[in-house]
Amino acid sequence: MRTNAGLIEQLYREQSRQVLATLIGILGDFSLAEDAMQEAFAAAVHQWPMDGTPDNPTAWLIRAGQRRGIDQIRRKQTARQYAHLLEPLDDAVADIDEQFIEDNQLRLLFTCCHPALSQGARVALTLREMCGLTTEQVARGLLQKPATLAQRIVRAKNKIRSAAIPYEVPEARELPKRLPGVLQVIYLVFNEGYSRSDGETVVDIGLSAEAVRLAREVARLLPDGEVFALLALMLLHDSRRHAREDGLGQLVTLEEQDRSRWDQERIREGLLWLEQALARTPVGPYTLQASIAAVHAQARRAEDTDWHRIVRLYEALYRQQPSPVIALNHAVAVAMRDTPAAGLHLLAELDSHKEILNYHLFHAVRADLQRRAGNRDAARAAYRRALELAAQGPEQRFLERRLHELDASG
Repeated sequence: MRTNAGLIEQLYREQSRQVLATLIGILGDFSLAEDAMQEAFAAAVHQWPMDGTPDNPTAWLIRAGQRRGIDQIRRKQTARQYAHLLEPLDDAVADIDEQFIEDNQLRLLFTCCHPALSQGARVALTLREMCGLTTEQVARGLLQKPATLAQRIVRAKNKIRSAAIPYEVPEARELPKRLPGVLQVIYLVFNEGYSRSDGETVVDIGLSAEAVRLAREVARLLPDGEVFALLALMLLHDSRRHAREDGLGQLVTLEEQDRSRWDQERIREGLLWLEQALARTPVGPYTLQASIAAVHAQARRAEDTDWHRIVRLYEALYRQQPSPVIALNHAVAVAMRDTPAAGLHLLAELDSHKEILNYHLFHAVRADLQRRAGNRDAARAAYRRALELAAQGPEQRFLERRLHELDASG
């Protein structure tokens, strides 16, 4: 008899996160649910070749996981604490259908991104529980030691249990407050994959892909204009992935990228999601950012970029989110629309923000505008400061190249 190992392996890849989310909802404990899920898949490996594949494999795995979770509770003599789980199984999980499973995925996402948890804990827990990455993969992606990351995840799970953080999607009146936090976590995951904060590569394809996958799930389970816009933004950025490094792993700026290497299918999909976002009101910050990315994506050449429109979009974005980083990007757009001197004037206004002065890209932008304005000494000083602060290998090498070019030309 042909083994079901291939099917079970495929189910684990595609359905284990859904099974886990549902078991967490049923059993009310992350660690118990994780153990129960592993035991359920192990049981499937032994039983399905003999009994045949069930009509609804996912529901079978969830019920098997529930039974094994309850067995663990009984073995540990903690039945009183979990008495509500010891009722008849058919009553405890009456209808395991697609909607029931999807609802639990959404509950898990909002639990992982609960505001009672620190931002770092939300990102780590989301990657571990929602995306299914191992602790080692999450630690590598977030540039942390595995032991440190594991402790953070354990503390987050303990906080969820001790603070009785509800395993639920917030009520409709609370969603406007909670959804931005969820989207922020997804975007932080994407940004760490799209442009590593450290290391020897520009991108981490695994992290950015997980963020896009997670955004697709949220868009499917919770239709919302800003969800659509975040997915559009990530797809439009990700379309440039293959052009952002050359064959030697060196960073290539947006202006110098070979646009024939941009992923046109991803651009088309991103523009379709943006179209859906723009059809909904009010227009939020992700919609504005996706609109900026769309202007770049639709320019066949760097010199065709509609900088007038980008400046207007950044001005609208700054009104919604008045941060120094958005002001920095606005200054770049003004410099490209008008003159480097106009951009430098706006940068000078940011010198009072201490946090931006420790941001390597602030000094890299200032260096580039000074270079374009012909101010070589000022450009060298800014490049050196950016180089002191940059931690990513390709960015460091790019800044060093710019310095060497200035020295050679001077």
